[in-house]
Amino acid sequence: MAVEIAIVVPLYNEADNVDPLVDELVRVFGDVTTPWHVVLVDDGSRDATWDRVRSRAALDPRVRGLRHVENRGQSAAVWTGLTGTSAALLCTLDGDLQNDPSELPRMLGMLGPDLDFVCGHRVARQDNWVRKVSSRVARWARKAALGHDFADTGCALRAFKREALDGVFCFNGLHRFLPILVAGNGSRCREVPVRHRPRVAGVSKYGVWNRLGRGIFDLVGVAWYQRRRIRRVGVEATGPAPTRPLGGT
Repeated sequence: MAVEIAIVVPLYNEADNVDPLVDELVRVFGDVTTPWHVVLVDDGSRDATWDRVRSRAALDPRVRGLRHVENRGQSAAVWTGLTGTSAALLCTLDGDLQNDPSELPRMLGMLGPDLDFVCGHRVARQDNWVRKVSSRVARWARKAALGHDFADTGCALRAFKREALDGVFCFNGLHRFLPILVAGNGSRCREVPVRHRPRVAGVSKYGVWNRLGRGIFDLVGVAWYQRRRIRRVGVEATGPAPTRPLGGT
């Protein structure tokens, strides 16, 4: 039976969080009748993360593990997970247990003819002041430069249709700008409040520079792309269909 829902989780040095996270996802999706699986992407961890992922995958066929041979960053790990499954419905969340997996079924249930992409907004963030302040500054900059006012593009809790990724490409920083890029291709998006929990194991991988400084640097490139991108257009056709798509192999 084809998998229809994939939950993609990027991991970097999160060995102590793998088992609790998978246990929680199994509980949350235990009553979901639609075929689903979890895609755990180890982004070149230096601890026992990959060993834990392999152990869980060996015990449960609904768990799939993918591993980068070297660390490439959260965006690369998310993209590897998204392209490593053919599921029509996709979910993402961080592997640090701060995102609450129980939010995902609700978010998936919102998808339909009038909604393609649902992203979380952490209304009571369990983070230090550096992360909170940098997020506020980044929100102001995104709104000014891109014209989209998502309150919390840094929240990894998302549920969306695969076709919402049409025209989206991978770059270092994608995970922060995904809602904006999806909205820019004409997909219908909604931001919803979600719970946020304190970290119980591991350490944060982000500081001032790689959150605020690099985020603003990336903003310049995304602003250029948003203004130059070719948006969806209706097409009428006649004659035989092409034998293979442009750029196909």
